[in-house]
Amino acid sequence: MLVDGTWTEDWQPVQKSDDKGRFVRQVSGFRNWITPDGSAGPTGQGGYKAEAGRYRLYVAYICPWASRTLMARKLKKLEAFIEVTVVNPRLGDQGWEFGGFQRAEADPLHGATYLHELYTRADPHYTGRATVPVLWDMKTDSLVNNESADIVRMFDAAFEGLAPETPCLRPKDIETEISKASARIYDAYNNGVYKAGFASSQAAYDEAVAGVFAEMDRMEAVLSDGRPWFHGDRLTETDIRIFVTSIRFDVAYHGLFKTNLKMLRDYPALYAHMVRMLNQPGVAGTVDLDHIKAGYYAIKRLNPPRIVPKGPEDSYRLLAETRGR
Repeated sequence: MLVDGTWTEDWQPVQKSDDKGRFVRQVSGFRNWITPDGSAGPTGQGGYKAEAGRYRLYVAYICPWASRTLMARKLKKLEAFIEVTVVNPRLGDQGWEFGGFQRAEADPLHGATYLHELYTRADPHYTGRATVPVLWDMKTDSLVNNESADIVRMFDAAFEGLAPETPCLRPKDIETEISKASARIYDAYNNGVYKAGFASSQAAYDEAVAGVFAEMDRMEAVLSDGRPWFHGDRLTETDIRIFVTSIRFDVAYHGLFKTNLKMLRDYPALYAHMVRMLNQPGVAGTVDLDHIKAGYYAIKRLNPPRIVPKGPEDSYRLLAETRGR
């Protein structure tokens, strides 16, 4: 991680643990917002106006948080407004690296070798982990935001009137409902699989796994009434949040993270929700199973020999069927 702008130690998968061995995730450090007129958003400073070709999104296909922002960019038809650079899926001793893997790209702006170089370019005294996603302003050469939830919401609202008209991912009439669902799903499902995979005590693992499958049972019950999306007939940011964990569940979390009471395919309604998301135009293009598996199975603590499994066939079949839509 970076300490006062200097890389000080090899990358480690566990950011922090509490006194009971529970995995604790780092809080994002850059929280500025793109807004229609460049005024300040809910957090951070102003000056970041919605403009075509001004911003670049750095992502890793392995990362569910980064994938949320890729999906929002695609669903909101912001390709002409937000450029994208994909990093290497395998985290090395200095974290995320550019190039060196199929579909991984060089840094087009500064020729950086590692993502952490962008963090210290934005803040020479930055302390913390250099995470994806990163939303970069090419006009002022500054890091706008590295919190995926913020980025999804600004992609949803900041470019209205400039980008093609698209459905709202956070409708005002159900905003409170979305916030409540997002908080619960994040803790028990999105981050729950990580709390299980990176637990450093049996008690912490048992607690996390129970939470993961309780939430999967809850989501299955909601979706079993025939609704297409979690909040009814409108696709929202909640569906994006669910999908990015679901698409990785059988591929990585079930085996590597030991969340193996059931597979996603054992939940018919939750599985069908994942398939519906894959069939949304462009969504399949935000998923790369080879990146996902290469990245997760390269975590030395969880998989010392770094052997990457071949399957599951079902996930590859689904992706092949929906690719290009």
